[in-house]
Amino acid sequence: MNKQTHVGVKAFRFKRFANKSYSIFNSMHKVVSIGVLSVSTLTFANVTNASAQTSSDTNKVNQIADHNLDEVVISASQIDEPINQIAKIVTTISKDEIQRVKPQSIQELLSYVASVDVQTRGSGGVQADISLRGGSFDQTAILLNGINITNPQTGHYSFDIPINISDIERIEIIHSPSAIIYGASAFSGGINIITKKNINKALNAKLEGGSHNLFTSEISGAYKIRKVENYLSFGYKQSEGYINNSDYKIMNILYQTRFNLKNTNKIDMQWGYNKKHYGANTFYSAAFPNQFDKTSSVLGSIKGVFGNKFKVLPSLYWNRHYDDFELIKNSGNSNKHRIDVFGSNLNMQYKSKIGTTNFGIELRNEGILSSVLGLAMQSPIGDYTKKDNRTNFSYMLQHNIKYKKLNLAAGVLGFENTSFQQEFKLYPSLNVNYKIIESFDIFASYSQSSRLPTFTDLYYTTQTHIGNTNLRQEESESLELGTKYKNRYIVSYFTGYLMRGKNMIDWVKKNPDDKWESKNITQVNKVGLEVGAKVFLNEFIDLLSYPTTLKVDYIRTHQNVVKSDYISNYVLNYLRDKLSIQLYAPLYKDKLSTTISMRYQKRMGQYLKYENLKPTQKHNYPAFTTMDVNVNYRFKSFDFYCTLNNIFDTKYFDLGNIPQPGFWLIIGAQMRL
Repeated sequence: MNKQTHVGVKAFRFKRFANKSYSIFNSMHKVVSIGVLSVSTLTFANVTNASAQTSSDTNKVNQIADHNLDEVVISASQIDEPINQIAKIVTTISKDEIQRVKPQSIQELLSYVASVDVQTRGSGGVQADISLRGGSFDQTAILLNGINITNPQTGHYSFDIPINISDIERIEIIHSPSAIIYGASAFSGGINIITKKNINKALNAKLEGGSHNLFTSEISGAYKIRKVENYLSFGYKQSEGYINNSDYKIMNILYQTRFNLKNTNKIDMQWGYNKKHYGANTFYSAAFPNQFDKTSSVLGSIKGVFGNKFKVLPSLYWNRHYDDFELIKNSGNSNKHRIDVFGSNLNMQYKSKIGTTNFGIELRNEGILSSVLGLAMQSPIGDYTKKDNRTNFSYMLQHNIKYKKLNLAAGVLGFENTSFQQEFKLYPSLNVNYKIIESFDIFASYSQSSRLPTFTDLYYTTQTHIGNTNLRQEESESLELGTKYKNRYIVSYFTGYLMRGKNMIDWVKKNPDDKWESKNITQVNKVGLEVGAKVFLNEFIDLLSYPTTLKVDYIRTHQNVVKSDYISNYVLNYLRDKLSIQLYAPLYKDKLSTTISMRYQKRMGQYLKYENLKPTQKHNYPAFTTMDVNVNYRFKSFDFYCTLNNIFDTKYFDLGNIPQPGFWLIIGAQMRL
């Protein structure tokens, strides 16, 4: 521990921690500056602060640059684990980074991460398919504060989440199969969205306006009554859209309560409501440009943390999602669905002289009522004539050993489902991290995983699609080897991986005029690499203010499909190359700053080009480059900002025949009290 003084303010600089509680900071009556390596296994360091003094003192201490502490904890559904003990690539997006880019949605924010493939259908967070490492959008687990909210109907709706951008504390992204951490649905990785906690008193409000009659408003407030923390947030946004039938209206409400009990024990409760109405121009078929969708979702959960050496983390959750989809807007004919997910987790963690042992069980029931998906009902319920229901039971065991410079974690996941008859099978996981020197680590991991078909995969049969009730579950095994390096000037990583998947589920066709069919593709093999660095330019150039940073990330994936001559709608259209560059530069003290974000990507596979609402011929996906610029001015408790998205008005699309917005100007103001 070093003691430093800056502008008359004493600060303690901790160089390293070893699973200590941050609660010690409250008794020190000092400003404690923590240089957080927000991704020990790999990503970028951010400097955050735990402070017992004023915010102005904290801002002064922030000028001290240090990036050596890797003690962030992954807040997962199964276990809470220090990130420097996870031998995987993990990216965290902090609230400071979110404030710098001022995104319109979580989907837009994730598009700046090189390892994340965001296939957007509409603007403003209307709908996007999110995938990792060449996987499909149904292979990524989505969590909110460690609660699995992945939609079993289809991954298209997994981001119908009742939170606003200003609610987010950070986002954790695990790039590879991570069922031990995020549950059985994390076939190719997981994304955990963590909202703000530990707020005594706060009021936040935001207003935005921009191109295409964009209007956004958010307001949130927090108040602590003795040991009970309360947080309420409301948001609304709308736009007339950038092309015909791309308008939207979105509303979010979130309420959270935390009961702080004795010692470090606590109980967290959350309730949220999300509602969307949006034009779905060519979303699922370019033959129907006037599609329209209305969705709403309600979620509630309660989660506890009890104990210290022996920790128990129970949780209960419920999530209901409604979808009313019209193939032709205002036709009076729509597909209606209602999804209900009930779940319960009981996870335990025990720390001893021989390491940390984690054990967890989860019971999750997924049900659907629908007008098109499921088995015929004897007695219809309103518009619902079909239904299905299944129960997942999973259990995991993992032990972590830390010996000198070595971290070793071995675990196994068991998974059963009432709807799929299969031979009992365990899915093992092995992770190793070795610190060669203080600033240089190497790591390796091996894991197996599986994923169930969604209800859409099984039953969606319409004018354009044919479901398949004989689908088998997907299975994969993956191997990864990587390094990470950090010092005061740079934080970097490099990793390569192999993945072999069988029975991969995709919507495919052989001829342009055929219907899309849901099938198990025989086998898909992947090989890829990820490399990135965050450079603290102010450490090299004294004239630059702290923290002037340049982030560069690049991914490259090669996918080999065995025995397939299909036209693919999803799996075979993988992201081969993605380069993401982001520069953050304070321009005038801590008041004026700018963030410039650029991304280049090239997608493999083909799409069917439509002319006059008819498919014509197959085309390769073109590469494209986009650039966004944000300028922010801070005056006391106010931020005034201007965002210029797609500044060069690039014409591009993530999914064939669905054009994305060109240049979009947004002007906004945010108040924090």
